[in-house]
Amino acid sequence: MKKKVIFVSLMYALLSLFAVSIASAEPVDPIPNIGIQIGNSGGQSGTSSLSIILLITVLSIAPAILVLMTSFTRIVVVLGFVRSSLGTQQMPPNQVLIGLALFLTLFVMSPTITTINHDALQPYIKGEITQSEAINKAAVPMKKFMYSHTRTKDLQLFMGYTKLEKPKSYADIPISVLVPAFAISELKTAFQMGFMIFIPFLIIDIVVSSVLMAMGMMMLPPVMISLPFKVLLFVLVDGWYLVVKSLLVSFNT
Repeated sequence: MKKKVIFVSLMYALLSLFAVSIASAEPVDPIPNIGIQIGNSGGQSGTSSLSIILLITVLSIAPAILVLMTSFTRIVVVLGFVRSSLGTQQMPPNQVLIGLALFLTLFVMSPTITTINHDALQPYIKGEITQSEAINKAAVPMKKFMYSHTRTKDLQLFMGYTKLEKPKSYADIPISVLVPAFAISELKTAFQMGFMIFIPFLIIDIVVSSVLMAMGMMMLPPVMISLPFKVLLFVLVDGWYLVVKSLLVSFNT
């Protein structure tokens, strides 16, 4: 009991000393407020903040917009069909397929990118044209590429929905109409190519399944037997070369 009283007394004394030291300490300067302002000062702070928010929003969806405006959609879908038809699960992995699709997209889009750089980007950097003029000039090569690979039926679908008059040329088509029409056209083309890729591997699966059923091996999964034959066939015919060649030829027609 005596030890308990001594302990409580010591704690009380320490708390008293701590309170006195806090009371006698000099006041500490508050932490200064630091503000960062972009743009002109004055009444335009709200407008600047709204512009930054809109810019961040556009940058966040820019990759998706660029993917739908280039050859990336067709290439990555066809490569996905190749992996599915082989039945190799995650081989090649997604990173490899997407990386290959990106570099093939860069290769296919190089003439369009060169034109945009020559007609829009370099003059804008040199100050020869304004930002709006640079955007308009950069949109023309992109519209030309998308229009050349867009089916008339798909384009008429969106133009009829928005009740637009028939444009004189592809440059007069709004980008909001051309992009979705180009996207569904690319998907249709990619699925057609994927179907042609599936046929030989489907035949191998059917033959292997028939042979196993005839031998009475119904408990043996046909995939275990057909997978090595499909990989062997794909390697013997140099499948990746043929697939990439077909993709490149499809963008030249």
